[in-house]
Amino acid sequence: MDVRALLAGGDRRSNRQSNHALAIVRLDEAKLPALLDCLWDADACIRMRAADALEKLSRDQAGLLQPFKKPLLDLALESTQKEVRWHLALIIPRLRLTGFEAEQVADLLESYLTDRSSIVKTFAMQGLADLAKEHTEFRTRVTEIIRSWTKTGTPAMRARGRILLRKCPAD
Repeated sequence: MDVRALLAGGDRRSNRQSNHALAIVRLDEAKLPALLDCLWDADACIRMRAADALEKLSRDQAGLLQPFKKPLLDLALESTQKEVRWHLALIIPRLRLTGFEAEQVADLLESYLTDRSSIVKTFAMQGLADLAKEHTEFRTRVTEIIRSWTKTGTPAMRARGRILLRKCPAD
């Protein structure tokens, strides 16, 4: 089954067959590179659906994406598509990152807080919180950022911020 073909068609309001593509990759990990390639497809809908499937995969099998960490980091830096950005904001902190990479990711996610999309901003906050769980050196910085956006952000950011602040360990 062609993973790309599953993701094609329709418009950005539909995740089309991203769950089916994910199921195929779970059954045959050799198909993972084909799904990853869709992140760079010319079709924005395919990129969005691939990002959706990969984010779902990263929830419980982030290790499968570890060999692709560098291209994912590069894409997170260069992508301007909001749907790809918000999924990468959740995926990348789930990967094993070096101290240098974690610093890059913290800076990147902080820059996502200036995105026009409220969803990108909200998931950037979540990504920062997830990053700080694994890289405790960012805990104070991230807590301050989340506190600030909980006061001044969009309603979604304020709600997510309250949840994140309840869950984060005391400084």
